[in-house]
Amino acid sequence: MADIHGRCDGRFEAVRGALARNLDSGAELGASLVVDMDGETVIDMWGGFCDQARAIPWSEQTITNVWSSTKTVTSLAALMLADRGELDVDAPVAAYWPEFAANGKQDVLVRHLMSYSSGVSGLDQPAVTEDLYDWQKATSRMAAQAPWWEPGTASGYHALNYGHLVGELVRRISGKTLKRFVAEEIAGPLGADFQIGAAESDWARISDVVPPPPLPFDLEALGLDSPAVKTLTGPPVEAGVANTPGWRLADIGAANGHGNARSVARIMSVVSRGGEIDGIRLLSPGTIDLIFREQLNGTDLVLGVPLRLGIGYGLPRLDLLPWIPDEKICFWGGWGGSMIIMDTGRRMTISYMMNKMAPGIVGSERSATYGQAIYDAVT
Repeated sequence: MADIHGRCDGRFEAVRGALARNLDSGAELGASLVVDMDGETVIDMWGGFCDQARAIPWSEQTITNVWSSTKTVTSLAALMLADRGELDVDAPVAAYWPEFAANGKQDVLVRHLMSYSSGVSGLDQPAVTEDLYDWQKATSRMAAQAPWWEPGTASGYHALNYGHLVGELVRRISGKTLKRFVAEEIAGPLGADFQIGAAESDWARISDVVPPPPLPFDLEALGLDSPAVKTLTGPPVEAGVANTPGWRLADIGAANGHGNARSVARIMSVVSRGGEIDGIRLLSPGTIDLIFREQLNGTDLVLGVPLRLGIGYGLPRLDLLPWIPDEKICFWGGWGGSMIIMDTGRRMTISYMMNKMAPGIVGSERSATYGQAIYDAVT
């Protein structure tokens, strides 16, 4: 049987069993799983290995690239500025970033950025991954582009540039880069082992991601002018790039956050628990309510799956993730299956981070198995 470390409350034994089975079968390589119930950690488990040779155990201090689960922390940064009265989600982006008004984007609102409906879901061609590493050049290009569809009318997942768009607002308002804002105003105060990018001093404890099978997109059939093709090639990214120095040193608030289930849960339980953790308040209840203002509900132009989106987060839709109840819950996940769920009704946070990426677009069979077992236990 798999050697699982940490703690698991007895009523969640089915979750522990599911993790053990996935580690034993090889479906998981290394993983961490946390459930916080109103400040009580009822699950904090980790197990498996950091490397495909299975020579280095996944430890309590292991971190990994969490892909788009990073977006949840980036969204939190923007909401904190909204809470302070410094950012209005209903204002034009150009009110804070005048250059963004170029090419017909003067009416794009902040909430359009935060619900993937700005029309700027990637870089115009030519584009390579390294373009994302130069913040000034990348954000200037995004500001100059024309939208790829009418902003606000549909979502088109901002797969790799969400952090640049939202992060530039954070930078313009706070004077801090997104990476620095997260370090100094979120992870630092909360004592969370999470960072956008990864300091070189931490590289020895990073578990490299194991790439998944190719995404199920036929780009040729979709057509070169489709938002999906433009996004997925603007720039194209191979999962293995997450294991390179260039990626780790960059500020990519859409996709290069490094942490584990415990640190992501620590941060995002701010939303589940009413905006305050251990006397540290980052959001007011009214700002948390902004998340649940539904912006769009329909097929995403990039992912091709049904999404229901609030401001900064996904909202439950049973034909996407049927195991998440249709309640006052917000969530998002990362490429390969990582998942973070903020259940405000139960004041519960579910966090799952791993290194072996699964196929699929939103979530995975593994995250569904753990999530269903958790909700079975609490309902």
